[in-house]
Amino acid sequence: MARKARGRDLLEQAKECLSKAKTAEELRQVQAVVMPLEFGLSMEQTARAIGVSAGWACQLRNRFIREGGISREDKELRGGRRRANMNVEEEDAFLAPFFDKAKEGGILVVGEIKNALDQRLGRKVALASAYNLLHRHDWRKLTPDKRHPKSDAAAQDVWKKNFPTLLPKPGKTGRAKGRSG
Repeated sequence: MARKARGRDLLEQAKECLSKAKTAEELRQVQAVVMPLEFGLSMEQTARAIGVSAGWACQLRNRFIREGGISREDKELRGGRRRANMNVEEEDAFLAPFFDKAKEGGILVVGEIKNALDQRLGRKVALASAYNLLHRHDWRKLTPDKRHPKSDAAAQDVWKKNFPTLLPKPGKTGRAKGRSG
């Protein structure tokens, strides 16, 4: 025999909250209370009806009962940088010398950044940590230009025109090759 659903004292409040729910999560939370009490559904049936797992439906229901309704106080939302090694400003300051070197024509070597990061944090970190750090600061792998910034196109043309050719160019021999006969 199944247990009787608890929270009957909050049923009227839950029915009122059905029309006041502002998010899908709030609506599911209220439905997880109303459906078992009003319609006699099991937790599995309720979960199937609201589109969540049975465990999650039970958690939603328990949260509503524990808090005495939907609480809309400023809850701390999940997300953010909870396990960050440095805040964004510290990361900017850490990467500044490497980016300055890259702007002057140097190459950004991720291994050097990783070693500096190990030293800064006082422990070894994965190479992916250095790549993630660069990605957060919009670094993209750039390929070299096809021409050097200090190249002189006029000097290159003069050199091409005056370069001595030792071998004749193909097709300029003067005789057609073919079979005779």
